[in-house]
Amino acid sequence: MDNDLKRALGQAWAPEFNRVIRGVHHLVLNTEDMKATIDFYSGVLGMPLVGAIKVEDGLGTGDDNRGNPPFENLRHYFFDMGNDSMLAFFEMPKGAKKQGDRDEIGNMQHVSFVVSAQMQLTLKERLLALGHDAQGPVRVSPGSDSLYFWDTVNNIRLEFSTAPSQGDNQAVIAHRSQTKTMARKELETLTDDREWIERAIKAFKD
Repeated sequence: MDNDLKRALGQAWAPEFNRVIRGVHHLVLNTEDMKATIDFYSGVLGMPLVGAIKVEDGLGTGDDNRGNPPFENLRHYFFDMGNDSMLAFFEMPKGAKKQGDRDEIGNMQHVSFVVSAQMQLTLKERLLALGHDAQGPVRVSPGSDSLYFWDTVNNIRLEFSTAPSQGDNQAVIAHRSQTKTMARKELETLTDDREWIERAIKAFKD
């Protein structure tokens, strides 16, 4: 890559990026046991199953593979997690893949779902009643509380996040209290490129 192109890409920060990307469409995780996964996400967490397909022949190992895992006829199931976004699971053949370590580079460390404070407590009661451990709610940042628990079927760390003061109308990004000054101080530990830092903190509050 030549230097001119590198400079052009380095400056290509779309100012209206947040208007292009609306939010999560779907997030994909893997399982070896789709039925038990449905029991947990629909039965325990109340996320309706809204899609259930099997990948067509040739999309796993054939020339038309578009990034699917290298197995034919995998189940791809989708759950409604609210606000027009979905959580999906691919069912791997049992024993074909090792259990992932969430702290490995490139792996997903945990999933957080936004809920009201009342729903957070209701879900904690439900998790405990059904034999699942739950930690919290704990204050994780100014005005924000989190409840941590596990999808014990697939060993996935999960979180319910809430801003108690917002009641039923949770505004995830608007609630963030970090200012440009606070963010600038942190990013200065990452780089001394002032122009880059100012570009990076553009969306923060003054």
